[in-house]
Amino acid sequence: LCSNQRRWGFSVGSRLLSISDLTVKFGGLTALSHVHIDVNPGEVVGLIGPNGAGKTTLFNALTGFAPVASGKLSLNGKEHEWPSSHELVDLGISRTLQGVGLFPDLTVLENVMVGGQKYAKGGVIRAAFGLDRMNERFLEEKAAIALERVYASSLADKRADSLPYPVTKRVAIARALMSDPKLLLLDEPAGGLGSQDIDWMNGLIHNLKNDTSILLVEHHMDVVMNVCDRIYVLNFGELIAEGTPAQVRENPAVIAAYLGAEAAQ
Repeated sequence: LCSNQRRWGFSVGSRLLSISDLTVKFGGLTALSHVHIDVNPGEVVGLIGPNGAGKTTLFNALTGFAPVASGKLSLNGKEHEWPSSHELVDLGISRTLQGVGLFPDLTVLENVMVGGQKYAKGGVIRAAFGLDRMNERFLEEKAAIALERVYASSLADKRADSLPYPVTKRVAIARALMSDPKLLLLDEPAGGLGSQDIDWMNGLIHNLKNDTSILLVEHHMDVVMNVCDRIYVLNFGELIAEGTPAQVRENPAVIAAYLGAEAAQ
């Protein structure tokens, strides 16, 4: 980890992301209560728990889509206000969605180009639709590189609505990589995938951690246990456990609330 921190320009011991005492309320409902989480440079961190535990709410709080009642946020070792969604790119944060969210009538390359708003000085939509040739060429080159990273270069000219579902997951990740994020938030990357595609996703996440830290929400335990360096477990909006995959798998509170006895064997 130390070598990763030096390569990324961080002092040894600094954290890329640190959340403490996070509380989120919707009216009289407390969705998250005094939650903390840390992500180090070059690390894959998992966030797991039953449906309704607060996992997506934490993602939404971090990305400006959920109200934060209290809590502190630090990025790159410096305290920071909770960001609005339009600030994420400049902060080095990118996110995928459960529903993929591709534009069906655009090509794969065009869909990935839309993720390049950080670099499109004349406007990413103008560039993606061929209205600004200089930006268009630049974004095409970056999109091609992003597609290479998810092994989808051969699909660049295909329409998004012609792709099988597992491939759309790869395209969505390529789009998120367009802004060269320091922190990539993956929301159920293995959701809806078969066993062969899940194995492929495991390998992709392992490769991506060489260039970006990853915080992922995932229900497939074989993915979580395979790719994560550390795991946080939520239940009813509260953090009930944290640790390495082995520690979490054997934690009695986690077994009772989520994994079940068979998962610990």
